[in-house]
Amino acid sequence: MADARPAGSRASPPPPGVARGASGRFRALGLAAACGVLALTGAGAALLHYAATLPPLDLATASDRSTVVLDREGVLLRPFVTGDGRWKLPVGVDDVDPRYLAMLKAYEDRRFDDHPGIDPLGMARAAGQMLLNGRIVSGGSTLTMQVARLLEPREERSLAAKLRQAVRAVELERRLDKRQILALYLSLAPFGGNLEGVRAASLAWFGKEPKRLSTAEAALLVALPQAPEQRRPDRFGEAARQARQRVLARVEAAGLATRGEVAAARAEPIPVARKPFPRLAPHVAEQAIAEAPGERRHRLAIDARLQASLEQLARERSVGLAPEVSIAILAVDNASGEIRASVGGVDYFASARAGSLDLTRALRSPGSALKPFIYALAFDNGIAHPETLLEDRPARYGVYVPENFDLGYQGVISARKALQLSLNVPTIELLSQLGPQRFLSRLRGAGASLVLPKEAGAPGLAIGLGGLGITLTDLTRLYVGLARGGEMTELRIRAEPAGPDAGSGAASPPGRLVDPVAAWYVSDALLGAPPPLNATPGRIAFKTGTSYGYRDAFAVGYDRSHTIGIWVGRADNGAVPGLVARTVAAPILFDAFARLGRDPRPFPQPRDAIVASAGRLPPPLRHLRQDAPKTVTALNTAALRLAFPPEGARIDLAASRLDGRAEINLKVAGGAPPYTWLIDGAPVIEATRRREAAWQPPGKGFVRISVIDAAGASESVSVRLQ
Repeated sequence: MADARPAGSRASPPPPGVARGASGRFRALGLAAACGVLALTGAGAALLHYAATLPPLDLATASDRSTVVLDREGVLLRPFVTGDGRWKLPVGVDDVDPRYLAMLKAYEDRRFDDHPGIDPLGMARAAGQMLLNGRIVSGGSTLTMQVARLLEPREERSLAAKLRQAVRAVELERRLDKRQILALYLSLAPFGGNLEGVRAASLAWFGKEPKRLSTAEAALLVALPQAPEQRRPDRFGEAARQARQRVLARVEAAGLATRGEVAAARAEPIPVARKPFPRLAPHVAEQAIAEAPGERRHRLAIDARLQASLEQLARERSVGLAPEVSIAILAVDNASGEIRASVGGVDYFASARAGSLDLTRALRSPGSALKPFIYALAFDNGIAHPETLLEDRPARYGVYVPENFDLGYQGVISARKALQLSLNVPTIELLSQLGPQRFLSRLRGAGASLVLPKEAGAPGLAIGLGGLGITLTDLTRLYVGLARGGEMTELRIRAEPAGPDAGSGAASPPGRLVDPVAAWYVSDALLGAPPPLNATPGRIAFKTGTSYGYRDAFAVGYDRSHTIGIWVGRADNGAVPGLVARTVAAPILFDAFARLGRDPRPFPQPRDAIVASAGRLPPPLRHLRQDAPKTVTALNTAALRLAFPPEGARIDLAASRLDGRAEINLKVAGGAPPYTWLIDGAPVIEATRRREAAWQPPGKGFVRISVIDAAGASESVSVRLQ
């Protein structure tokens, strides 16, 4: 039956015991809440006070990086360790595989993108585990807290250390954005030994940049920083494998990889040894650092792909050479003057080849490699034309009697053909009319550093056949000038200026060696030079040069786009029997051009070029003037000197065999012909006007080789035949 209380009447009060129990609970909850608020307030105040006592966070540790040398596209050529011997390569978020970043967050810090530096849920989980186990099981650290620990390393694992990390993490989040914090982790995380940062780890353990990682590789890199020394793959492979498996399990649970991908990753082997860091272009890398020692990042004009290919070419071609013989290669972009590849030697670490020396900068005798510039200046000065007829016959300049390499003569021959066949006698005839001093001055004015022998007075005609010193770099630069139509340019190794003040001065305008017509005449002639056996004719303009005494073999070639210079010889300038540029250096040159990966570009004919046979040339250009006085200089009367073999040489008879018998080329410089050759005091070759003679030794052992000239001057050397 419904309650019939009148409206507005009050309900009956509850029993006295019930009222007292409810109000007691309410008071207890209120007291607990008040205590909680006071505790939180006190903790917050204490935390703020603690934070205020800490010094400012120092990010200097993060700025300490390995010096790196990069190619023109940013590819790593060579890194260097820091002052304390660590590999700490610069790396950013965009330099790392996105899947690795996703796996890192899934395993280490799922709420990284959302929390303010500390993760309350993670901290609560860690606190619960500590209460249950009586020790710290998991620190609950976020990636930001780990960065804080890496910035301020501490060995102990305590609540005080964790508190400091938390405070520093909040400070980091206020100063930096999430990408910057993640970049710090990628740079500072330890990966075993002296490896710091994911880029150094990826190169050391996998031999690759971290931009593209397999699932197994990314998982291993996630696992290593938690215990980098206990999980080093090269020392504790099983521990590294188990740690990787745990990461892969988390990756599969998070849906970042399929079951099949995870199964394949589990089966992938763990690396058992560190791989070497890149060592491309070591000589120019060291040069760049020496020029700007304070820089941490050096960007060169080098093309890493071409550099690696030409270094491999040098190694391949050195197999058939003596252990002391090295190879230097220089490749230049003609339009910009930028050096695209520079191989200073076959093996940087080979002591027998003096591999640490940059042989592109070594002073050497170029042999016939300077002949094209004699012709270019003769064409430029109206002395000759490519079809001008020259005399290739015996000639005398005082006591200087030039001879062709094969000791023969062609008779009447065009300047074009004389250059293509590299004939000495017509070249010296042109140089005689041009003048050695004039020739030398023009080359120096074009920027080439040329060094005459110490005993030389005024420059003589012998400079046209290699009687001076020049580096492969300067020689290649001269050929770049021909490829550019006679306009010279500086060779540049850097893709960007070094240092804050670099490039601030006004650049001097490039000089000119010859006019475009003369440059084209030479280039067109050199296109027709007979190529080595491994090459197709008419593709590049090239010239070779073999120095006196078979010490240096040069080959330089070019098209409109690129110029490549090759040098082969010994770093100690020792003689190498059988070292002839045409058979040793020229094949390397054509192989190098093939590795450019593009067809040679032809030379456009200038409008003012005269293309005609000798009979249709203007009369002064049909024949070289025969009434002009021949130039005779102090260098032509040089003292008698044995050019080959040198004193103390060791000659390998096996490498000197011809038609089954060993044959040694004897060569003399200076003196007055005819020459008489003696072995151990007995004449073996009758008096001859030629400066070169062939001798067939009867066997091995020590011998004394002597030469006597017409004036009675003599010189002797002792050598060992083996």
